[in-house]
Amino acid sequence: MTTHAVIDGLPELPASGLMGPREVRGLPHLFGMRPPDLVAHAQSHGITLRDDESRRYLAQHLSYLPGTRPPTRRPIARATVAALEATLAFDRLTLVERVTDPGDGFVKYLFRSPDGALTEAVRIPLHTPGRFTVCLSSQVGCAMGCTFCATGRLGLTRNLASWEMVDALLQVRDEAPGRVSGVVFQGQGEPFHNYDAVIRAAEVLSDPCGGRISADAITISTVGLVAQIRRFAREGHRYRLIVSLTSALAEKRRTLLPVAGRFALADVASAIREYAQVAKGRITIAWVVMGGVNTGVDEVEALRELLGDLRLRVNLIDVNDAREDGFRRADPVELKAFLNALGALGVPLVRRYSGGSARHAACGMLAATHWNDAASASASVETLSLPPLPLPPEA
Repeated sequence: MTTHAVIDGLPELPASGLMGPREVRGLPHLFGMRPPDLVAHAQSHGITLRDDESRRYLAQHLSYLPGTRPPTRRPIARATVAALEATLAFDRLTLVERVTDPGDGFVKYLFRSPDGALTEAVRIPLHTPGRFTVCLSSQVGCAMGCTFCATGRLGLTRNLASWEMVDALLQVRDEAPGRVSGVVFQGQGEPFHNYDAVIRAAEVLSDPCGGRISADAITISTVGLVAQIRRFAREGHRYRLIVSLTSALAEKRRTLLPVAGRFALADVASAIREYAQVAKGRITIAWVVMGGVNTGVDEVEALRELLGDLRLRVNLIDVNDAREDGFRRADPVELKAFLNALGALGVPLVRRYSGGSARHAACGMLAATHWNDAASASASVETLSLPPLPLPPEA
């Protein structure tokens, strides 16, 4: 199912049907709450819950790795806990499959939500041994339709709820052979098309009683949704923002990013400037490098005219396209010429390693698919048996 209604160039989610399940069986999910939310929720049900009790309760469920939860010196009254838990949902995502790329150690997780929706997360090893970041999805599919992205070719099924994003992180974190110290919302979906739920998930993940990940280590990526970038700037969040530009030429950008390209580049640049006024440090622009497509001098000059007055950092990401007739990576000669031209802008260039491509875990390759029997013998694949999905009765 995909969305069709368009408002100001952006597919708009209907009031029902495609929104993430904020409630499960009619109950709000614990993983979408911070301490003040839990206190307010308890009060709305006539339950007395102190601030310190709320913090302890959430930390017990969200903050500690398995087997590391310390004993509580001041336990919450059993009657209070029982009354509270009767008003909350605690459902978990089901881990369907775990696939490890044998070349670089990236691990792709396929999760199933209670309604059967499939989404993915990727555990990414960092340069520091024993440290990881996790790439999280924000939607089931994506409405942006970017031509170089497998998720974009799926269309949009629905938004993820904040608790689903939080649970994906917790499950990956709890089995990681080290510390998960960062999060990037750059998996399936356009995070700013699900703005409220993504921001809430980031708040829970960065809360001392939640995921305990520094807000500075949480990154949100967008293809350039103007109103949402401006809102993000106004709200003053500490999370990092990456704007995926990929082309600074209007017609070409409309071809490569059909939805995001409907926004005038001047408006995108204006929104980025608003964000630059409140952001710390350089503004990060992402550029998916496609051979013979967006590596010319004309792109560099257009980027200079568009954003040359800002302190930029350009993240270069090689395209990952598994289709035989898909986009190709730039060859070494073409890439060197592009890097030299960009170097003349005087901005730092980051060749971002997009790992996991051997197992379709790399940027632009997430499509909520099983790594099935077609996988090579060298792949480390763990597929878990699942109960059948409940089906409606026949008419």
